[in-house]
Amino acid sequence: MINALFPAMVIVRREVRDQFRDWRIIFPILGLTIVFPFIMNWTARQMLDFTSEYGATIIADRLVPFLLMVVGFFPISVSLVIALESFVGEKERASIEPLLNTPLQDWQLYLGKLVASTVPPLVSSYLGMAVYLTGLVLNQVPLPGADILLQIITLTTVQAVMMVAGAVVVSTQATSVRAANLLSSFIVIPAAFLIQWESLVMFWGNQATLWWVVLGIMILTVLLIRIGLAHLQREELLGREIDVLKFRWAWQVFLRSFTGGAGNPLVWYRRVLPPTIKRLLLPAILVTTFCLAGLLIGDSLVGQYPFLIPSERLENAGDSLGSLMEVWPMFGIGSVGMIWWQNIRVLLLALVLGVFTFGVVGVLPLMATMAVTGYLVGILGANGVALAPVLALLLPHGVIEIPAAILATAAVLRAGAVVAAPTPGKTIGEVWLSTLADWFQVMLGIIVPLLILAAMIEVWVTPRIAVWVLG
Repeated sequence: MINALFPAMVIVRREVRDQFRDWRIIFPILGLTIVFPFIMNWTARQMLDFTSEYGATIIADRLVPFLLMVVGFFPISVSLVIALESFVGEKERASIEPLLNTPLQDWQLYLGKLVASTVPPLVSSYLGMAVYLTGLVLNQVPLPGADILLQIITLTTVQAVMMVAGAVVVSTQATSVRAANLLSSFIVIPAAFLIQWESLVMFWGNQATLWWVVLGIMILTVLLIRIGLAHLQREELLGREIDVLKFRWAWQVFLRSFTGGAGNPLVWYRRVLPPTIKRLLLPAILVTTFCLAGLLIGDSLVGQYPFLIPSERLENAGDSLGSLMEVWPMFGIGSVGMIWWQNIRVLLLALVLGVFTFGVVGVLPLMATMAVTGYLVGILGANGVALAPVLALLLPHGVIEIPAAILATAAVLRAGAVVAAPTPGKTIGEVWLSTLADWFQVMLGIIVPLLILAAMIEVWVTPRIAVWVLG
């Protein structure tokens, strides 16, 4: 194994040596690692004085590690251009042909470029954080705890590798450095949103959640590396000259995958849809496991966040629901459409999140919904409500909604797995269009009708059962 890694390390040594000789790389790194941390130190000092004046010490305690995370992230976003130019830059400089003619295997070449592109961002990030922490010590500002420091350093490291891995994938697929730099917004902007969300978690004080974020980023990084290896084709690197936006071609690829050659809906239901559902069996099992985990997580939060329901409210719940049904137009078709559209929106959100994270985060909306369900069931049980009435309120429409949501989420999860797998003769765009067509097959053929049926049951059947059970 060590002998197999040696050629990749040769690429790393060559690339890193050339990078640290280039003044266009050295000067921005030095500027960001020296000037920017001092600005953050001054900001921390001013904010600490301001918050201590009003007694808001808890904000000050959590501001210092937040600024450390920003200091670590900023150089990475600027140094990302190194990874963006890793392959397409060689192509523009006409130096990629000798590199591709070497006896290096594809994975050795890709790994060497990946590691070499990761070194400058990480070095600049670590130097910036070291300068920031040194400034805190000189200004006599209390340092964060060792556990928080370890967490921020780990977060910075995995985020740097994730962003570099995504940038290298872009570099292998782009036809020019300009195109690669423009596509970098699809890496920097989601990473910036992730930093904002992490800052909210940090200010909230829930440090354990950030370790789950680290795990999720590591999984996403592995997927990005896998995608880069799966779609690295030497002939394509040399053959592509310019990308042309072909709407007609994209629509034909999507339509061909969606219809499967079927001439009418009956043939489509018989011959095209069943194989698609069969391919979703394993992802559906995984999503079901995540749903069960969500239920357990929600139930475990009952003891941490207890909620007492007055007994008179539980006793009068049936009468209150009956009065509400008389006042509110629960039995209108508009209520059915409202509930149906709410469920569709959640599944569309899962698709969007899955597209940007290769299916990883696409599971979260359904998992969060199951966690809320587990928490509510646990709260009702803690307040003396038996399990049977609660299930009677959830199962009439839940037996349809939950399997439909699982199937739709499984299609999102499978899409990420398919993109990460080698597909000879197909580009990433073709693979994405095919998997998107599979998602629409499942949605239009099964999920949409099932959710309409579930919404009708939830509006017209479940309230009657609720009145009967609670009464």
